[in-house]
Amino acid sequence: MTDTTTGPLVIRSPQDAIAAVPYLLGFHPADSLVVVGFDGPHNTCALRLDLPTSRTGCERTAGVLARNDFRRALVLGYGPADPVAPAVADVWETLTAKGVEVVEALRVAEGRWWSMTCVDQRCCPPEGRPYDITASAVAAQATLAGHVALPDRDELARSVAPLDGPVRAAMRQATDRAERRFLAWAREGLSPARIRSRMAEEGVALLADLPSRDAPPSDDDVAWLGVLLTSMRVRDEAWVRIDEDAPGADIDFWRYVLRRVEEPYVPGPACLLAFAAFTVGDGGLANVSLDRAARADPDYSMAALLRDIIAAGIPPSKARLGMTPEELARAYADHDTPDP
Repeated sequence: MTDTTTGPLVIRSPQDAIAAVPYLLGFHPADSLVVVGFDGPHNTCALRLDLPTSRTGCERTAGVLARNDFRRALVLGYGPADPVAPAVADVWETLTAKGVEVVEALRVAEGRWWSMTCVDQRCCPPEGRPYDITASAVAAQATLAGHVALPDRDELARSVAPLDGPVRAAMRQATDRAERRFLAWAREGLSPARIRSRMAEEGVALLADLPSRDAPPSDDDVAWLGVLLTSMRVRDEAWVRIDEDAPGADIDFWRYVLRRVEEPYVPGPACLLAFAAFTVGDGGLANVSLDRAARADPDYSMAALLRDIIAAGIPPSKARLGMTPEELARAYADHDTPDP
């Protein structure tokens, strides 16, 4: 598993690096190799690989940093020395071959860190040095910026997992009502083109209304939105409405929808949440959201596109849509003329 994320956190010391990584990833890593790229045009980039690493994973990681003009990197191995040491050696070699300078390599385990480059026991004792993430200015900076660091990646995945119990039972009933509502259009004798047009009309109205409400959307609204998002036009309408400069409200909204919709309607909300997370450099949340989309529909095109963008380490600033709802409407108008 590879996780990639970007962010503006400033790292000046090993303690800063250890404090920043959980916020860059969205969770505290374990049994992982993390490479933090910096000194480039795109803030900070963190890439995580499972231990043990593969040569392919190390090559891909080095390639991402080199392609995006990061000149220097920190390497952090989380776990026992035996799996960490060879992983650090491999990624160091591949980074150097790509022209990325490794300025430090650390091993982090059980509340302590060890430099893998320093042999001076006065500053780097054999028992390691303790660290306290909460004491770092980086942690305060990340918290003020709205970043969270969950205990592990599984906890992050659970943050987008489907809700169960009474909520799930209520959503099944609401989804049945939404599907009957949609099927009634076909029974009215509407043509496929007119159904697509009607989905767009209702989807645009719903997207303009729901996120702006003070109260969370109802089960029926969520279920109906899920059905409407099976229309690519409606999905794209939601996509261009994500605030790429301040997507916090969009992240909250699409996480709320994703956790409630029934499985056939997961891909759209999952990808919209992934994109909103990606715009603030939260690659961890984006990746677990895309995992949900892939389980529901392995061939969903938006999920594949976002996965490729994240895997390539493309910074959010280079992947902005730059399209307004009005421009999207004109683009669709050129291709979609509904039947009378």
